[in-house]
Amino acid sequence: MNVEEAIRSRRTVKAFDPAPLSRAVLDELFELARWAPNHHLTNPWRFRVIGPTALEALKAAAPLDGAAKLDRAPTLVVATAVLTGDDLVDQEEIAATCCAVYNILIAAHSRGLAGYWRTPAVLRTPEGRAALGLEASEHVVGLIYLGRPRQSQEPPARAQPSSFVTYLD
Repeated sequence: MNVEEAIRSRRTVKAFDPAPLSRAVLDELFELARWAPNHHLTNPWRFRVIGPTALEALKAAAPLDGAAKLDRAPTLVVATAVLTGDDLVDQEEIAATCCAVYNILIAAHSRGLAGYWRTPAVLRTPEGRAALGLEASEHVVGLIYLGRPRQSQEPPARAQPSSFVTYLD
């Protein structure tokens, strides 16, 4: 699959086969995440693969409807950006981490896997952060749901570039 095809065909999938991804596959995805652009090569991203004990703690911290959504995918990865305290640098670190997350999603898709990215409210609570061992300096970028798809989706209509691009003289 070439990069253009991967970008155009990747979709958010919320129905997964129950088998978790192997550590080897995850390591391949994380290896590709590290190639995301990041100012001064700071590598601000942190990824935590959520195992059974951490998942139970996170579910206990979540409201009931939020806890059920944590069971959608067999593999969950929380993505955070380490912040410096400098507003401008921190904006760049968060943006770089978002690029790393997208690298994971595209790389997973290119392997026939599926995923989606969301930011559940529980990750912004002290209890949710504690369940995952997040440091005070870490900004939650999102939770990546990964697995083998049990559904397919047609691409939705997208706005034409002319509706969001301006060429300046």
